[in-house]
Amino acid sequence: MSVNKNSYIKNNFVYKFIKKNLMILIALLIMFLILAVGTDSFMTGKNIMSVLRQISINGILAFGMAMALIVGGIDLSVGSVMALTGCLCVQIINNGVPAIPAIILALLAGALCGFLNGVIAAFTEIPAFIITLATQQCFRGIAFLMTGGKAISSYDEVFCSIGTISVGPVPFLVVITVMILAFTIILLGHTKFGRGMYAIGGNKSAAIYSGIHVRRIVLGSYIIPGVYAALAGIILAARVYSAQPGAGEGYEGDAIAAAVLGGVSFSGGIGSAGGVMLGALVIGFMNNGLNMMQVSSYWQMVAKGLVILVAVYLDTLKKSKRLKIKKQEG
Repeated sequence: MSVNKNSYIKNNFVYKFIKKNLMILIALLIMFLILAVGTDSFMTGKNIMSVLRQISINGILAFGMAMALIVGGIDLSVGSVMALTGCLCVQIINNGVPAIPAIILALLAGALCGFLNGVIAAFTEIPAFIITLATQQCFRGIAFLMTGGKAISSYDEVFCSIGTISVGPVPFLVVITVMILAFTIILLGHTKFGRGMYAIGGNKSAAIYSGIHVRRIVLGSYIIPGVYAALAGIILAARVYSAQPGAGEGYEGDAIAAAVLGGVSFSGGIGSAGGVMLGALVIGFMNNGLNMMQVSSYWQMVAKGLVILVAVYLDTLKKSKRLKIKKQEG
């Protein structure tokens, strides 16, 4: 009986999740305790909800970034896609189109941006870093050309309600993020497409010989982050009642930090949506805590850079350890 009970515990999803993400859970708990003791207003309901709204945008971006990383790539264009699609959505609404069709068109535009990244990544040998660095500039430039470099205001009730309404005490943005989290968990862990992503990121040559449609999966692995970035851009524009061509600048850094902190490997083939969500929570609450302690924004940039560096270093150590174990087994 005790053997069956132990077996059930070890196979339990919650147990597996805690075991896999124990270090980041401990880091999150320590951060909470330090900020709760060090600041008076951190643990207030108003502050927590405000942080969750901020985390929603980074969380959605980080889920998309994780997909690109898992397949062995990266997407540096997500911040620019945010700006472009947010501006496009507001401009369409201001031209008399209802909010829902405008949002759908903006999401399709995000998918097109991801498609362009994916086609180049799948059909050429250009590194994903270079591809998305180039498209980052292109998409940002289009956003500035579209708006003349100016912010576009929107007061459409349906559109703006996305960023302001709540479902009971929970902001609607958080509900959207949870839905995206659930979709990403299912996609990565319970579909043929998700298994193909891990296989390609783990060993692309082996994936090709296994009969996996590598190009198709790589293409999809950039289209979905494009849609996620568009959704984040729409949400951001709805929150501040305007779209700005400079919006989302630097957001790719937070998305990468959240993904890597959450256990996604820079070398591909490893990572989970749940871990990425924890990474987004760490980044979000760290930003909030540093602001509350009146730490300069410049030092905050230094802190986030160090976090990414440490996370990548730890990932490198894990990879080296896995290779040693494989050699010993071989």
